[in-house]
Amino acid sequence: MPDTTPQAGAGLLGPAEIRGLAADLGIRPTKTLGQNFVHDAGTVRRIVRSAGVEPGECVLEIGPGLGSLTLALLEAGARVVAVEIDPPLARALPATVADRMPSAAERLSVINADALSITGLESLGFAQPDDGAAPDPAAPAPAAPTRLVANLPYNVAVPVLLTVLAALPSIRSATVMVQAEVADRLAAAPGSRTYGVPSAKTAWYAAARRTITIGRTVFWPVPGVDSALVELTRREPPATTASREEVFAVVDAAFAQRRKTLRQALATLAGSPGAAEAACRSAGIDPALRGERLDITAFAALAEALAAPEALAAPQAPTSSTAIEEKR
Repeated sequence: MPDTTPQAGAGLLGPAEIRGLAADLGIRPTKTLGQNFVHDAGTVRRIVRSAGVEPGECVLEIGPGLGSLTLALLEAGARVVAVEIDPPLARALPATVADRMPSAAERLSVINADALSITGLESLGFAQPDDGAAPDPAAPAPAAPTRLVANLPYNVAVPVLLTVLAALPSIRSATVMVQAEVADRLAAAPGSRTYGVPSAKTAWYAAARRTITIGRTVFWPVPGVDSALVELTRREPPATTASREEVFAVVDAAFAQRRKTLRQALATLAGSPGAAEAACRSAGIDPALRGERLDITAFAALAEALAAPEALAAPQAPTSSTAIEEKR
């Protein structure tokens, strides 16, 4: 049975080790891949504690880079599935772990792939045999990852997070470090200045809240902004007959012209301003509201109304249960 005992003080990476590894690998951090490597052991331990990682559980890490957070996750006793897009970094990570934390090496699996290409557990090497053979009851199936813990690249943080939440229902919680501004958008509530497409789409999958601020000085190279942790807890999406794609299309349309009312913003999607107004009224939503006032449940109701033209023939008066009243 693999050793999952937390290894206090085991070889985490500091500034000198980060620069040394990068030099050995000929790695120059690139803005294209959003590479900013954490070099502070206290920070990565703090992230792992905040995530509530427990010994023996399977954690998904996106963008492990040189391995700072990976080592902290392994130190906590987790099994780690790390997805790294950069081939040299993906090849080097197992060697780094074997060198600095040898007893944890068997608990690490590295996949050289773009996280945006994840379509399910099979993308992470959890595919079931397709040869028709009965599974061996004596061979325990590897547990799928239930937690995402990652320092997400700034330039693709939102699409990566949404991709993982959509493709991997086994992920029940996530703790991600992102640019502070992105953290604000992910955790924003309807009616706030930062509420928008990332907020609404994230809310389809999970409840999100911003927690810890991470100063920029713990990164190499030092970015121009601070970072923050966002904690997400999986929940069921709103009850609706509309598909996720239909709901997200309404979200995109509502925020494409943020300052316009729903009657105008949804006109193209609905076919006309009148049809958009009828859909709003059918869903019990005031067509004079802007998209920034609606929560994900209201967006789902709108998508359902737009997908059922017969509902437009009998519009209902707007109610306050599906949308936040506009503040005058």
